[in-house]
Parts: sequence; C-alpha cells; structure tokens
Amino acid sequence: MSDAPDEPELREAPSPTTRAGRGGGDSAAAFQEHVRQARSDLEQQVAHARDQFGEANERIKQRTGRDLIVAIIIGLAIGVVVIASLIFFKWVFAIFALAVALFGTFELCRALQVSGRKVDIVPQVAFVFVLVPAGFFLELWALWVLVFVDIAVVIVWRVLGQMMAQDGRRYGDVLSDVLIGALVQLYVPFLGSLAMVLLRQDGGQWWVLSFIIIAVASDTGAYATGLAFGRTPMAPRISPKKTWEGFAGAVAAALIAGVLLAWLMIGLPWWAGLILGAVIVVTATAGDLGESMLKRDLGIKDMSSWLPGHGGVLDRLDSILPSAAAALALFYLLSPLGVA
Repeated sequence: MSDAPDEPELREAPSPTTRAGRGGGDSAAAFQEHVRQARSDLEQQVAHARDQFGEANERIKQRTGRDLIVAIIIGLAIGVVVIASLIFFKWVFAIFALAVALFGTFELCRALQVSGRKVDIVPQVAFVFVLVPAGFFLELWALWVLVFVDIAVVIVWRVLGQMMAQDGRRYGDVLSDVLIGALVQLYVPFLGSLAMVLLRQDGGQWWVLSFIIIAVASDTGAYATGLAFGRTPMAPRISPKKTWEGFAGAVAAALIAGVLLAWLMIGLPWWAGLILGAVIVVTATAGDLGESMLKRDLGIKDMSSWLPGHGGVLDRLDSILPSAAAALALFYLLSPLGVA
C-alpha cells in the first residue's frame, strides 16, 4: 500500500502589517546607525578642533608666557563684574576698586620687599582705606590734603623704622626706600582715588567704563597685532615682546573704541572720541612700559600669581591707573561739549 503523495505545507503569508513592522525595524536600525556615525564624526571633529586649539594655545603660551584660555576666562569674569557694577550701582564698583587697590598695593610692597627694599606694609595698606574712599566722598581739595598727609606719614614711618632697626643701612639706600614708599602711594592708592573722583561725577560711571574699555581695547589690539605681525621691537631693554606693529594695533583699536564710546555712551562729538582714544592709548602704553621697567628692575616676570593667565592684580592695572588721571582731566575738558 503506497503512501499518498505529500501535500505541500501551507504557510500563512505575512500580513501587510507584519511586513510593515519588519520594514520599520530595518529603517529604525538604519537611522540609529546613521545617528551613531554622525555622532562619531562630530566627536572626531571636536577632538581635532580641540587638539588644534590646544597646539595654538601652546604656541601662544611659549611666545607670550600666558595661558590664553585661562586668561580669557578670568578677563571675562572681571569684565562682567566691572560692567555690571558700573551700570547698576556705583557704590558696588567703588568697593570693587577699593579691593583691587588693596591687593595691588600689597603685592607691589611684597615684590619690593623680596627685592631687598625696606617698605612698610602697614601704613601702605592702611592709606588705601583712606585715599580710595576719599576720592568718592570728599572734595578734590580735601583729597589733595590727604595725599600730602599720607606721604608724610609713610616717610616718617620709614625713617623711624630705620632708626629703630640700626642695621647699618647706607644713607643712599634709606633715601631710596623713602622715595619708593612715597611712589607706591602715588602709583596705586592715589591714582585709584582719581578714578573714584571721576566716578562720583554726574554720568561719571560712563566715563569710567569708557576709559577702561579703551585701555582694554588698546591692550587687546597691541596683543593681537603684535602676535600676528610684530617684528620691530618697541623698547627691547624694557619689554622685548612689545613691538611697533603692536603699538599700531593699539592705536587703531583705541581710536575706534574712543569714537564709538564718545558717540554711543558719553554723548560727545565723534572727533572728541579721537582725542579720548589718543590720550588713553598713550597713558595705557606708558603705564604698561612703566610697570615692565619696574618689574625688570626687580628681576621678576609678574607682580604675583594671583590671576592665572594674567599675573598679578597690578599687572592688569598698569594701563588703567595712569589712564584714570587722564580720563579725569579729559572729563573736565570735554564734558562741556556733551550733547544735551
């Protein structure tokens, strides 16, 4: 008896829904693979850009001795504090300026002491708390009286300290210590107090903000232009890295900033902005070179290491402090030209 022929096995055909699900799964898998590949490409590009930026930062660090990334972060943080305080509350900026002057005076005294100078920190720091607030609260004539009293006290303090020390220090060195002590007060607290005199004027906060922006623009223009095109040393014995090409960039940046700020912020004619920019770039450059000469005489690179990427507090004030005196003079000279 023969078996009946096998009948073909009947299989249920996949339904349209099943086919759609399988196709949808393939599409989802393909999309996920595409996303993974795109993410991998993006990560590689980011890593490559980070490596390139790191190499560029190292080259800049080797050439200038500064960490560009850290310097930018700290500079932006300080800028936010300065701008916000000047726009909203003058007294907040006054407190900030007092703290900055205090740290600047202290680190300058310490640098001088390390170099072998006899500088008394107590009276130097104490008069910061006198002169800077006096600029904000007292009349200009009263500030001048305090300045003379301040210098007299600093000189007498040093002379009495030397008399009690009896260490056989030579007369010329003692005289040098006295003069340097007076210079510290004139350099940081007194110039800082002039910024406070300007701040307390009607609209003075805009003048303070303007001269600080111009000084920063001058420094930035000099840095960028000197880094890219600098070839001709400006003052090789004082600061070998400063070039005439960098100074040209500083002048251009300061003039542009002066015109824009005169027009948009302090209501002066555009040509008055050229005067403002030209004066500030000169005082900022002179202050920068002056501090470089002081540091070279002391045999140090930075006044301190309190501001990574920048050096010390005074290394950031070198162009701003002398510019405060110039800005105050320009306020009295140019403010009558302001647009009502």
